[in-house]
Amino acid sequence: MIAVGVALAVAAACCYAVAAVLQHDAVHTVIDGDRLRLTQLRAIAGRRRWLAGLLALCCGAGLHVVSLSMAPLLVVQPIGVLAIGLAALLAKGAPDRTTVFAVLASTLGVALFLVFAAPQAHLAVMPALAAGRVLPVSGVGVAVLVLAALPARGWVRCPLFATAAGVAYGTVSVLTRAIAARLRMAGWAGLPVGPTALAVAGGLVAIGVGAVCVQQAYAGGRADTVLACQTVIDPLIGVLFGVFLFHEASGGTPVTALGELACGALAAAGVLALARRQTETSLPPTREQIMDRPLRIIVGADTFPPDINGAARFAHQLAAGLAGRGHEVHVLCPSDTGPTGTTTMDGITVHRVAAHRTPCHPTFRVCLPWQAASAARALVAEVRPDLVHVQAHFTVGRSLVRAAAEQDIPVVATNHFMPENLFGYLRVPGWLRRTAARLAWRDLARVLRPATLVTAPTPTAVNLLHQQGFGGRAIAVSCGVDLTRFRSDGPGDGQTVLFVGRLDEEKRVHELLHALVSLPDLRAEIVGDGSCRGELGALAERLGIASRVWFRGFVTDEELVDAYRRCSVFCMPGVAELQSLATMEAMAAGRPVVAADAVALPHLVIPGHNGWLFPPGDITALAGRLAEVFRQPGALARMGAASRELITRHDVRASLDTFEQLYRTALGARTTERLPIAA
Repeated sequence: MIAVGVALAVAAACCYAVAAVLQHDAVHTVIDGDRLRLTQLRAIAGRRRWLAGLLALCCGAGLHVVSLSMAPLLVVQPIGVLAIGLAALLAKGAPDRTTVFAVLASTLGVALFLVFAAPQAHLAVMPALAAGRVLPVSGVGVAVLVLAALPARGWVRCPLFATAAGVAYGTVSVLTRAIAARLRMAGWAGLPVGPTALAVAGGLVAIGVGAVCVQQAYAGGRADTVLACQTVIDPLIGVLFGVFLFHEASGGTPVTALGELACGALAAAGVLALARRQTETSLPPTREQIMDRPLRIIVGADTFPPDINGAARFAHQLAAGLAGRGHEVHVLCPSDTGPTGTTTMDGITVHRVAAHRTPCHPTFRVCLPWQAASAARALVAEVRPDLVHVQAHFTVGRSLVRAAAEQDIPVVATNHFMPENLFGYLRVPGWLRRTAARLAWRDLARVLRPATLVTAPTPTAVNLLHQQGFGGRAIAVSCGVDLTRFRSDGPGDGQTVLFVGRLDEEKRVHELLHALVSLPDLRAEIVGDGSCRGELGALAERLGIASRVWFRGFVTDEELVDAYRRCSVFCMPGVAELQSLATMEAMAAGRPVVAADAVALPHLVIPGHNGWLFPPGDITALAGRLAEVFRQPGALARMGAASRELITRHDVRASLDTFEQLYRTALGARTTERLPIAA
């Protein structure tokens, strides 16, 4: 019977080690520094790793209870020391020499203690008033240790809290052993009602107090240190009560007693070595460390250069800007050629996932969900980033969010999505679009729920996120634009209206072509490609303006800059712009803007100051606004200068500053309650 109890105790020790490592890691995804506030307990309890640790802890406790009913306390309790070495192996980072020595000292000390104590052990019947004797003594011990731990600093704090937890859990083991032994020998009728009720109530309180102390100990130290304290103190508590209360030892000699004391001292020395061995690298980073050191960041993008669109250009601009500031940046995105591969560009390591063409769009490629999920998990495991920043909630983005959440890595998300951007590709009929939009927003909210914060480029875009329940987690951060790159001092050619963007349904380029019919002195330059390219070319032919419309298709970066400098006015008739990076680039080049009065475009255009807004779909109004800009003397120069002045608040350097601060806020806070509320 005792042999089976020993085997179960060994299995319980393994469960305890796994539980300690999982819960320790979960605690450090929430806390900032080495202290845990009671208000953070709820956030910790919601972490998957903490819940998995709780499951392992419950399994270990169940095995431990059964083992206590089969073997004496003096045998079962010391076996828990095996959890120390296993926890040291499971913890992050290879054990150093000090750790190995400390683990061996603790394990050997308790194991030799078992050798001395086991021959003296035998099962005994529980005294009727055991709970009344155990609880006051252990309660005083726990209280003294907690009061000493609360003001403690440095490495001392962890072992004090862990020792308090060891006393509490040791008390639970003593009470469990007493009830189980009496139940086994005398049956249910042999359990005295009053003392048994007191033992159960006291055990539940001890479990709660011990759990809080353990989480505090995790906050200030490593998992193996916490386990070492518990697995040394727990047996000592068991032995003391087993010898003096349950009389489970007999036949001891002075030599045996001295041997047990020496073994206890060796185990205690190992625990102290484990606690003192901690360095700054083993402790959680302080806020000062987080604020100072370069970060390791994974940017997830479902579209990335050579794709040409606002989201791809922003993702590249962000990643390259962060890399230029000394951060280690990895980008996970679909492959532009098809197969998987890794390349470097502009200081960024780009990991491309196998991707496939779609019938919905001529240039976009998408990753199959299982391929994206596998690549995301592998990259997160390899890079171990400080933070993940996703640019979309499609296959790559949602896979990275899930992989980061599994590893308790903070996630920041930026939303460039509006359902209207997809309706044209997917040929969604008009009567179904409202329902489809509602479902699409719901999917976005579900995918980005684990994100610590979500940004959008304008207050209007943030309001859309507020409507999906993101609350204070939604923050407006401009995509930013490189003001020096697009700057132009000339007025343009005085005849060209420029459009830059995807030639897709929601961009409404056909409205610009129709407006051009009544403006015979103007010509249009169209930069970009998309699903409507053929239709727009045919429309220009039918309207008789094909000779005044230049479809450029995709162009190089240098050609794009030349296009901004060559034009006189920029036109954006789109109705699904969360900011419009192309409009911002045109403003940086000092060009007036005529844009649809829709979504976020009014944030960029002040009517009569740097351009004009027109009602979406009103071609007559669009033509009138274009004519007014060209007709008024000096309007091109005056409005162009106003555009250049207005866009200075969107300098990419300011956007990078903001994102860096938000990253460090997310890393330092780890909880949404402590994040800044969107202004």
